[in-house]
Amino acid sequence: MAERRCIVWFRQDLRLHDNEALKEAMSHSDEIVPVYVFDERTFKGKTTFGLPKTDKFRAQFIIESVQDLRNSLQERGSDLIIRIGKPEEEIAQIARSIKGSWVFCNRERTQEETEVQDALEKNLWSIGQEVRYSRGKMLYYTSDLPFPVTHTPDIFTHFRKEVERFVPVREPLPTPDNIPSYKGNISSDPMPSLADFGLDPIEEDDRAVIRFRGGETEGLLRLEYYLWETDLIKTYKETRNGLIGGDYSSKFSPWLAQGCLSPKQIYWEIKKYEAERGKNKSTYWLIFELLWRDFFRLMGKKYGNLIFQKGGTKQEINTRLRDNYDLLNLWMEGRTGIPFIDANMRELAQTGFMSNRGRQNVASFLVNDLKVNWQLGADYFESILIDYDPCSNWGNWNYVAGVGSDPREDRYFNILRQAQRYDGNGEYVKKWLPELENVPSSKVHRPDTISFQQQGEWGVKIGAHYPKAMISTQKWAR
Repeated sequence: MAERRCIVWFRQDLRLHDNEALKEAMSHSDEIVPVYVFDERTFKGKTTFGLPKTDKFRAQFIIESVQDLRNSLQERGSDLIIRIGKPEEEIAQIARSIKGSWVFCNRERTQEETEVQDALEKNLWSIGQEVRYSRGKMLYYTSDLPFPVTHTPDIFTHFRKEVERFVPVREPLPTPDNIPSYKGNISSDPMPSLADFGLDPIEEDDRAVIRFRGGETEGLLRLEYYLWETDLIKTYKETRNGLIGGDYSSKFSPWLAQGCLSPKQIYWEIKKYEAERGKNKSTYWLIFELLWRDFFRLMGKKYGNLIFQKGGTKQEINTRLRDNYDLLNLWMEGRTGIPFIDANMRELAQTGFMSNRGRQNVASFLVNDLKVNWQLGADYFESILIDYDPCSNWGNWNYVAGVGSDPREDRYFNILRQAQRYDGNGEYVKKWLPELENVPSSKVHRPDTISFQQQGEWGVKIGAHYPKAMISTQKWAR
């Protein structure tokens, strides 16, 4: 009897635990060929507004994640074929050479990813093979929801209440002990480096919250650390708006974005923790954040490309917003003269990461104070964030810009009040803006109010050492 062969195409599901595509492949095939394709359009291309599609921080994280996946597969008697090119071509070529029957993969929902899926399906049909899709990104299965995707409530609270009330979270699938491998030979490209994608090497910054290392192994270690080793989850709700260090929040997002961690794995580990060490508002709040991820993904499924368009899901364009690249560049470079904004933007530029509190503030400042088209900000985040996820990123920007499905009409942040509340003594600002290190905490968030005499005393010249404020902080002090 001929051996049944298939390909498992790894995408944003770079793990072996709770991997439905891998499970389905193993139940239908005698020989499995795991494949990962570094899509040249993603790793060498540009965003809509001309930025690197995948900048160095996320690219390095993905490279590490793919290497970790390869190591895990090799430990289980298999291997990972690496290709650099277009997935619809590379995978079709491998499928033709092994004379298989199927390609198993996790389904993606946003346009660029679905175009690749459609092209691959077309190429496989021509040789009598087909794609079989699985789920891997969400906490909930869409088939378990009490409504079709097109009827997903537009308000998060309504969605949460309906889902929590009626839908159980399925347990994660176990990690296989052995994976049947293909006995033939298939060419594999070398594991790429940042230089292969035209990206500069990363210079480690000791101010970074943590060193994000890609891969399932590191993701599971982070989960173990945050719950069991430190009990940090017990205070998550109180600390999640922090700015400094690795412990103020879970930092799971990069591993979730690349599928190195399954949301169901996190959910059930929290439930185990609650059973053994106690349940409180903080343990629930982390599950609450996982629900937001599902909600944004469902909004992406429901509204498609509207989440990327200027009018958002509301289809209401704010005509006051302009494509002002001069203002955008000052914002990106952390040279606005508003310390709380600049510190966050410099952290992002140097590390690829920024706290959730920081993201809300810098987004609000760009849109509501500088009146710059929110799409430019979302585009920059797409390029540089180590934890970029299409639906979460663009969905959050929809909210800040007031074009998403949000019952609150005004998501304006008072930057000075936010800075004083979350960085009262200026420790975070001084960490990322050392030119202000001698400025007293009473003045550090308002350098535009420092007198010439005080500038001399504190060793900072506004307009030379640190930029003049683009907007007077008096605006927020009223």
